Amino acid sequence: MDLFYEIMGLFFVLLGIAGSFLPVLPGPLTGWVGLLLLHLSDRVPDDTNFLIITFCIALGVFLLDYIIPALGTKKFGGSKKGIIGSTIGLIIGLIFMGPLGIIIGPFIGAFSGELLNKTSKRQALKAAIGSLIGFLTGVFLKFTVSFIFLFSFLKIYFPIIF
Repeated sequence: MDLFYEIMGLFFVLLGIAGSFLPVLPGPLTGWVGLLLLHLSDRVPDDTNFLIITFCIALGVFLLDYIIPALGTKKFGGSKKGIIGSTIGLIIGLIFMGPLGIIIGPFIGAFSGELLNKTSKRQALKAAIGSLIGFLTGVFLKFTVSFIFLFSFLKIYFPIIF
């Protein structure tokens, strides 16, 4: 059973890294589930403090991920339609353009959303840039935390190597 926990733990940690870029998966929270699964195995000593701290970090990043793009769009003068357009653009961009759509989609979506809001092209462009900056900041934050979770997993699992 321990091997199952360890393999599933690694799977979830790696899935957490993918979730840093994919809007469907909560990256750091998924990675934290991997750490939890690792700690359920008998091979790894229980470390409740580590799990609590990493959970709080994962939850905080999860919540910030919803706030940062909105703040970026708002800071650059965007509206609610720009924020919604950015999210829709991310999903459509990912489906039709692959990884490149993760960057281009939110930008085009925010720009389109602002134009639907009857904003000038200049202001729509400014809001789209703010949305892009906010989105990229959120992705960077999620990726960083998820990568640290992977490093922690490997350090716990292979203490001699790390």
